[in-house]
Amino acid sequence: MTAIDARALTQAAPAGRGTRRRRGRVRWGTWAALLIIALFTFLPIYWLLVTSLTPSDKVFTFPPSFWPGEITFDHYAEVLGNPLIFGYLRNSIIVSVITAVLSVVVSMYMGFAFSKYRFAGRKSLMYFVLSSQMFPQALLLVTLYLVFAQFGLLNTYWALIISFTTFTLPLCVWMMKGFFDALPDDLIEAARIDGAGPWRVFHSVILPLAAPGLVAAGLFAFVRGWNDFIFALTLAGPDKQTLPPGLVNTFISEASTSWPALMAASLLVSVPVCAAFILLQRFLVGGITAGAVKG
Repeated sequence: MTAIDARALTQAAPAGRGTRRRRGRVRWGTWAALLIIALFTFLPIYWLLVTSLTPSDKVFTFPPSFWPGEITFDHYAEVLGNPLIFGYLRNSIIVSVITAVLSVVVSMYMGFAFSKYRFAGRKSLMYFVLSSQMFPQALLLVTLYLVFAQFGLLNTYWALIISFTTFTLPLCVWMMKGFFDALPDDLIEAARIDGAGPWRVFHSVILPLAAPGLVAAGLFAFVRGWNDFIFALTLAGPDKQTLPPGLVNTFISEASTSWPALMAASLLVSVPVCAAFILLQRFLVGGITAGAVKG
C-alpha cells in the first residue's frame, strides 16, 4: 500500500463516521417528530375516554389523573338511554347521506365536463367554482337564513342539505376533475369506435374506473354534513338539529355542564365516521391522490 492510499483511507474513515452520525440524528429527529404528532393527535381522544369513564364527582380533582382510580359506565348508559340522542343521530344520518349523494352526483358530471370537454369559458367557470371556497362560510349564514326563510325552508332538512351541498361541491368537483384527468382519453375513443354514445361512455366505461374518486368525494361530503355545528344550530329547529348542536343543547346549560356524559356521547357519535374511514380508506387514498401525478 502506498502512502497516498494510506492517507485516502485515513480521510475516508472519519467521513464515514460523520455520515453515520448525521443519519442517526436525522432518524432520531424523525421519530421525535412522529411522537409529537402522535401525542397531538391521540392525547385529546385518550382524554375524552378517561373523562367519560370518570365519576362526575371526581372529574375536577387536582392534580388530574391520566387514568381514573374508579371506572364507571353510567355516563354511557345515560347517553344511550336518552331518546333525544337517537333523534339527533337520525337527523345526522339523513342530512349527511343525502348531502353525500347529491355532492357525488353533481360533482361527477361537472368534474368530467371540466376534464374531458373544451368549451368557451371553461377555465373561468372552473376558477369561479374554486373561488367560492375563499369566503368564510359563517359570512354567508345571514344571507342563507334570509333566503331559506323567504322560501319556507327554515327548520327543515332541505335547509341543511342545500347549504352543506353548496359548500362541499367546489372541492368535490376539483377532486373528481383530478381523477378524470388521470384516465386516458383512449378509453373514451375506443368506446366511441364501438358505437357507444356519450352517456353510455360515461356510465359504463368511466364511472366504474372512477369508483375511488366517487368514494373520496362522498366521504368528504358526508363528514362535512356530520360535523357541522353553526349551520345546523341556526337553520334547523329543535326537531331537525343534528348531533353537534344537539349534544351541546342536551349536556351544556347555563347552570351546569355534564362533561363526562358529553365526552361519552362524543366518542359514541364518532364511531360511524371512524368505521367509514377504516372500511373505505383504500378508496379514499386512491381518490385523493389520483391526478396528483400526470402521466
